[in-house]
Amino acid sequence: MKTAIYPGTFDPITRGHIDMVERAVKCCDRLVIGVAKSTPKNVWFSTEERMELVKDALQHLDTVDVQVFEGLLVDFAHKVDAGFIIRGVRAFSDFEYELQMALINRKLAPEIETMFLMPAEEYGYVSSSRVREIAALGGDIGRYVTPKTLEALQNKIRTRKSTKDTPRRSAAGG
Repeated sequence: MKTAIYPGTFDPITRGHIDMVERAVKCCDRLVIGVAKSTPKNVWFSTEERMELVKDALQHLDTVDVQVFEGLLVDFAHKVDAGFIIRGVRAFSDFEYELQMALINRKLAPEIETMFLMPAEEYGYVSSSRVREIAALGGDIGRYVTPKTLEALQNKIRTRKSTKDTPRRSAAGG
């Protein structure tokens, strides 16, 4: 049984991610989606929220398993018995970064291969950070995310706005 992992932050999961997963399941018997628990990125959604959105978006695929991971990706790959890491490459800048990561992972675990997949043309420019940015500025992101993710983003933006609009008291009481 060939197992692969597709790791990411998924903050939030986009139709570009879904496209990548649908491509990746054709290359393996089991695909584990690794939702990164700790990340240097400034995430909008908690790990639990991201897990829920990923599971919802991928529920139509029975060979997909969604798990949280922390630490080295190759350690997670060993834990789930994955022989492959799937990485999406949208542009040359992605490839440069991903190649460096693949070479480091190869040094750490030479038995685990990295496979690069390109998204469908209509998702080649879609990223979670761009989707969050467009949503925060009031743009229509419905074509980039699932209905549940759209609702979650809208709720998150409302919450962030109401938090910013709430006057804060200083420690001195002023």
